[in-house]
Amino acid sequence: MLHKVLGVLLFFSFTTLAFSQNSFTVKGVVYNAATLQPIENALITMGNSSTNTSISGTFSIKEVESMRYTLSISHQKYTSKTVTLKVSFKMNLIEVYLEEKTTALEEVKVTGKSKQRELQESAVVVQDISQEFLENNRENTLMQTLSKIPGVSTINIGSGQSKPVIRGLGFNRVAVVQNGIKHEAQQWGNDHGLEIDQYNIEHIQIIKGPASLVYGSDAIAGVVDIQPNKIPAPHSFGGEVNLLAETNNDLLGVSAGVKARKENWFYRSRLTYRDYADYKVPTDKINYENYIFHLHDNNLRNTAGREADASFSVGYLGDGIKSETTFSNVNAKNGFFANAHGLEVRTSDIDYDSSNRDIDLPFHKVNHFKITNNTSFSIKDHDFYVDAGYQYNVREEHSEPVPHGYMPTPSDSQERVFNKNTYTLNVKDSFKSISQHTMVMGLNLEYQNNNIGGWGFLIPEYNRFTVGAFAFDEIEINSNLHFLAGLRYDYGFVDTKAYFDWYPSTINNEDGSTSYVHLQRAQDKELNFGNISASAGVSYIHNNSTFKLNIGKSFRMPLANELASDGVNYHMYRYERGNLNLDPEESYQIDLDIAHTTKSFSVGLSPFVNFFENFIYLNPTSNYYETLQIYEYTQSEVFRVGGELRAQTTVLENLQLNASAEYVYSRQNSGPKKGFTIPFSPPLSGLFSANYQFKNILFFKQPKLIAEYKIAAAQEEIVPPEEVTEGYQLLNMSLVTELALFKNNLPVKMRIKLNNVANTKYYDHTSFYRLIDVPEAGRNLSVSLTLPF
Repeated sequence: MLHKVLGVLLFFSFTTLAFSQNSFTVKGVVYNAATLQPIENALITMGNSSTNTSISGTFSIKEVESMRYTLSISHQKYTSKTVTLKVSFKMNLIEVYLEEKTTALEEVKVTGKSKQRELQESAVVVQDISQEFLENNRENTLMQTLSKIPGVSTINIGSGQSKPVIRGLGFNRVAVVQNGIKHEAQQWGNDHGLEIDQYNIEHIQIIKGPASLVYGSDAIAGVVDIQPNKIPAPHSFGGEVNLLAETNNDLLGVSAGVKARKENWFYRSRLTYRDYADYKVPTDKINYENYIFHLHDNNLRNTAGREADASFSVGYLGDGIKSETTFSNVNAKNGFFANAHGLEVRTSDIDYDSSNRDIDLPFHKVNHFKITNNTSFSIKDHDFYVDAGYQYNVREEHSEPVPHGYMPTPSDSQERVFNKNTYTLNVKDSFKSISQHTMVMGLNLEYQNNNIGGWGFLIPEYNRFTVGAFAFDEIEINSNLHFLAGLRYDYGFVDTKAYFDWYPSTINNEDGSTSYVHLQRAQDKELNFGNISASAGVSYIHNNSTFKLNIGKSFRMPLANELASDGVNYHMYRYERGNLNLDPEESYQIDLDIAHTTKSFSVGLSPFVNFFENFIYLNPTSNYYETLQIYEYTQSEVFRVGGELRAQTTVLENLQLNASAEYVYSRQNSGPKKGFTIPFSPPLSGLFSANYQFKNILFFKQPKLIAEYKIAAAQEEIVPPEEVTEGYQLLNMSLVTELALFKNNLPVKMRIKLNNVANTKYYDHTSFYRLIDVPEAGRNLSVSLTLPF
């Protein structure tokens, strides 16, 4: 299989390179001429492009045409310098040495700050995720890619779907924002992932802790903020083709993107397609509800899938205004592990082992269409930002039609259909009120309309509307001390619609007679919610250390499924019942972040304390409905504490060592599960990695070998009916390099990765399939190529 995969990839490599354009990347490093130490935050300007040097003094300017340029290097503590250079394929690394200024300036005006400096000054605990990290760590899903970030994990559903978890909280407690618009789908469900093309992402910021101040409800645990992609350079054209193949699920994928810009107008577009088979697990049998299911060739039957994504955006950049409109569509069809959808599979006529690539019942289909517009403009001292969006999400669940209780055999396989329309408008004004004060005021509006179909019922149709207004003040007490304080008020309502069974059920009357009635599962009900959020924080920078303290109060409106569900969830083989008396979740949290960075070493600690007055969760009861255990939504007081530790050091110049650890402790202080933790609480875990940078070998440029070793402790803190999950150790290896195959062309990026080297059988406590005795995926070799042009 591997030689076939490599053959396909190399074929596409040579085909694409034939159409490559002459576009280059200028790389360099800036030193102190006297001490030979690297200079951080020097401003590099070349034509219409500019950047700042990193902590190691390095810089890069991408997508540069082959011609002669003047490179300007400036820093407030050094004498500026200009360098003339000719951009070509044979260009070497540029080394620039700056002389320290011998006279003091009476006044220094800083016209811009580096991204690193802005993050240091922010009182919010933010993790910045670069494009390089995304490319080097890309997994099957976006959230699996981000799971290497301390404090971030996933709820996995098979090999192609996963949900974000931040510090042990997931589902609608984590807001996913793309281009300023909250991603709205059927994220309450635990059997599907995000409808987002991760190949179309260059930069992400992860906010840990309450973020309701700016983002409103659903950001009670944090935010995955997918930033807008960088605007192309003037008079440029370029793009890339990404090729991917994997052995565990026989995945083949391709993603192609182009972008271009004239003077003011620009556009970009991307197409992605992935096709994968059933994935393999390191076991040949599954024990579900005391029934043993044998697996053919270790394939987790019916977990194959297909995904096709497309996006196009057009924008304008002029004096004082920037606007971009983006159209995107994500379409996927994924099979559900057949034995996870109830015990009917024992008598099914479907031959699930006939092929590992077909998608049989049960499966789901998802289509997510999105239009967003991001516009910013300036009027005098005010910077205005307007984000508008429309999203249409269609999700269908198909199951083998079988009778249940009084329900006769359905006429087709369409068990459930959800159609969700979401309209969003965000407006924000940033201005200098007085010296050293930056005020930000904003308004968020969102309206959702969700319709249902199919022969099965779980949640009713509903409308939901939310509006929130906020204001906060960023105060620069001095260049190293910054303070932030803000307040927000939200109002919203959820309007659920009545629903009656399409079939009659038998009811025994008091007089001994029998009636046949269509049972009512949901009622017409409008619930209103209002709440206040607040946040205050401080950031202090002292030499190479940064100290942050943030105190916040946030909230989350109950969802329609928590309020009004009343049906069988066959993915979990249980009956779920909502609670119309639920109050909004309210959370109080204290976050602390301490970071110390030097040239060769960095260390950071991010502890937090969190208290929920009324945490919402699904509680198993002692009652049954037609042999199925009834789970009811309820609320309890919850106390949580935990944090993350991270460290990095450089050894022997070419060897970089990284280590991180994370831990969350949760305890319910009231309710029917008093004294227990909360569901899906991640265990204590650590990740250790070593990166070694080799010198150029033949046509391999700067090859880097990476070894990752993950240790997860056993999770014995559980809430029934969860079971204890044993600890595990996992080794992953990867090789990242650039291939200089042809002259006058950009190098090809290649990554070879081997996950689960020892084919270890282990269970992830935050995995959905863990509950039915399904281990994580076995050994997987993946090869990816990025062909720029």
